[in-house]
Amino acid sequence: MNDALMKRLKAFLLREDNITLLGSPATEDEIANAQQRLNVDFHDDYLQFIRTFGGAYVGLAVYAFSNGSSLGKETVVDLTLRFREQFQSSVFAETLQTSYVISMDGSGDPIFIDQAAQVFMYYHLTGEIKLIAASFESLIENNFVEW
Repeated sequence: MNDALMKRLKAFLLREDNITLLGSPATEDEIANAQQRLNVDFHDDYLQFIRTFGGAYVGLAVYAFSNGSSLGKETVVDLTLRFREQFQSSVFAETLQTSYVISMDGSGDPIFIDQAAQVFMYYHLTGEIKLIAASFESLIENNFVEW
């Protein structure tokens, strides 16, 4: 992710009044185990984010392994495996096998990153998959607003 965005994120998340939004940085073991379990490779921008912030809220919840307390305890592995199971008989199933779920919207629709590092949302009521950002960095830039 670009330096200016990382600087903004750090300034926001490291403020004492935002402590519940910030998780603990992901370890290399957590990352390696998750990638192996999910059979995916996390993309560089997502890796940079979770190595720095863990799971954190930045205009949307971004799940990792140790999330900010306001996000709850579900991990990227938990979310991905749950949605893989839930949608195993849908047209979305094949896509999910090579992607990982990093967030959800307010309706419980998964937000995921595919092999090409693009970010999509699966609308479970309609079965539609929609591109919402060209990259994880774009997703954060489009959603993050300092308070």
